[in-house]
Amino acid sequence: MIKQKIKNFITKQVGTSNGSSREEWLEKTLSRLPKNTTILDAGAGEGKYKKFCTHLDYKSQDIAEYDGEGDGKGLHTQTRDYNNLDFVSDITNMPIEDEYFDSVLCVEVLEHVPDPIKAIKEINRVTKKGGHLILTAPFNSLTHYAPFHFSTGFNKYFYEHNLKEYGYEIIEIVPNGNYFEYLAQEIRRIKSVSDNYSNKKLNLFRKISIYLILNLLSSLSMSDKGSSELLCFGYQVYCKKIIYFKKVFLSKFLEFCH
Repeated sequence: MIKQKIKNFITKQVGTSNGSSREEWLEKTLSRLPKNTTILDAGAGEGKYKKFCTHLDYKSQDIAEYDGEGDGKGLHTQTRDYNNLDFVSDITNMPIEDEYFDSVLCVEVLEHVPDPIKAIKEINRVTKKGGHLILTAPFNSLTHYAPFHFSTGFNKYFYEHNLKEYGYEIIEIVPNGNYFEYLAQEIRRIKSVSDNYSNKKLNLFRKISIYLILNLLSSLSMSDKGSSELLCFGYQVYCKKIIYFKKVFLSKFLEFCH
């Protein structure tokens, strides 16, 4: 009976939807883009989201310096394949003409850029006026892909302030997950983290405690009423370019002169 209850706890899916929920949103949002228009996948890595862009003229960019192992600190993918990239460059200095792409996709990249604001400016530069930016990044993240991990994450106010500041109008900004889902995700990591970073192993009692907490978080998540404002996996942003960011600064300069 106890073993069966433990199995039931294990099968609960709370805290496991980070990637799948993001992919579902990306597929839906990318499908809104007009057929045969151009899109740049900035920081594309291995081009994981190309599968959602079959109706678009897809190009990919990445700095291609992370090898899957990094400096060995934190979380890593172990392997990395950059053979299908169209542009190998720094995301803050891409060899692309001004206002060339109809849309830009940038998924879970900003935390790996030393200056994310500079990256947003450069993305604005290569996007046509009236074009779209589809952007996601973690709200909070563990060290991963080190040493190329420079920010733990970004909240809603980062996007609302900086995207407007650099020439974008936000069409949609939605949280991925909620506070309880995020906690569950990290609690599910306890075994692997303790195996790597602690001399104390999890006995049966501790494992049962984890399953009980996951059961509680599952119940709380199902009755959630807005805890994403505290914490979530990350925000998903769909926005439209309304002005070239250089013109933003020109406008502010003229206002100052008056």
